[in-house]
Amino acid sequence: MRIQIDFSALKEIRWYQLAIRFCCGGLITAATGLIARKYGPAVGGLFLAFPAIFPAGATLIEKHEKEKKQRAGVRGDRRARQVVALDARGAAMGSVGLLTFALLASKLIVHHQPWLVMTACTLTWLATALLIWLIAKRL
Repeated sequence: MRIQIDFSALKEIRWYQLAIRFCCGGLITAATGLIARKYGPAVGGLFLAFPAIFPAGATLIEKHEKEKKQRAGVRGDRRARQVVALDARGAAMGSVGLLTFALLASKLIVHHQPWLVMTACTLTWLATALLIWLIAKRL
């Protein structure tokens, strides 16, 4: 399956689908805050690595793909699962990048200016995610 950007899909998004994404993301973030309050920031921080909008995004991607295939007159169950799996793969790659961000930030934040740490960690996250993507693309 080839990775590509399709801006025409933006026309298919409805306002309530965006609302679902924002609500899910907000609920997950709020739950993370409650966990951090009860068990401390170290435990709460683990949950911040959860891609907050992924569950809602995955269900919406599946729905859009099935609808597209149904308009063409075929069942789209298999294709929808493949597209969601590809999205999950990308989320996992980004999460590994996020792990490198967190590890680097935990070491640098004590000794350096926050803007410098954020810049270095963001670039490290980007480089890690891209490197993993390039490796996966070659496999």
